[in-house]
Amino acid sequence: MSRFFVDSGDVGETSIVIRSKEDIRHILRVLRLKEGDRIELSDSCQWEYDAEITKACEDLVEARILDKQKFAREPKVQVTLFQGIPKQSKMDSIVQKCVELGVYRIVPVFMDRTVVVDKGNFNKKLERWQKVSAEAVKQCRRGIIPEISGAIRSAELPKELAGFDLILFPYENETGRTMKDCLRDLKVRPKTIAVLIGPEGGFSDKEAHELKANGADCVTLGKTILRTETAGPAALSMIMYEMEL
Repeated sequence: MSRFFVDSGDVGETSIVIRSKEDIRHILRVLRLKEGDRIELSDSCQWEYDAEITKACEDLVEARILDKQKFAREPKVQVTLFQGIPKQSKMDSIVQKCVELGVYRIVPVFMDRTVVVDKGNFNKKLERWQKVSAEAVKQCRRGIIPEISGAIRSAELPKELAGFDLILFPYENETGRTMKDCLRDLKVRPKTIAVLIGPEGGFSDKEAHELKANGADCVTLGKTILRTETAGPAALSMIMYEMEL
């Protein structure tokens, strides 16, 4: 069954209105749904709905609510990935896989060893990554569309990381403390976790020192050195295994 996302203001007591032109076009022309067909809807905040289409036209689609439930597929822990911006289209894959694995938010970071340069059109990349996130959500039927935040510089990380219950820093030079060690040693279950992943060249010594000084928990993801496009999904998988399964 197809899933669509609406603003909470378009959710009434008995019916829901879909106003997105893109979603309406997908419903009418791609899926060829009509009155009487059922769809899944999410308000992107807390609730998901089974609904039956009662009106379908070029301007809007309206559906009658059949069932209402709190999100069933959203992780209890909110994981934010701070990803060193990689080259080429690697970020597309990182966004797609991390969204499927349950990431809450992704923050692109220009780090000391980032090769990519902002030539004034970086917002177009953010828009594309947000679309990748939305498409991944529809495929795995999550309750929210994870936000791809505006890019920051590594110097801004200490401020951005304030307030997280746990800050995980997978680092290639760490050989002792594993992700499993860190998560299983926790006395209190964290509600929010930050994960820091470097670009292709990894973290600079300065960045690593500052992250450790600001409370980041340095861990290893295993005996091998992972590519930047592999490290984020690997870390997410480990967290979800320990915290959610």
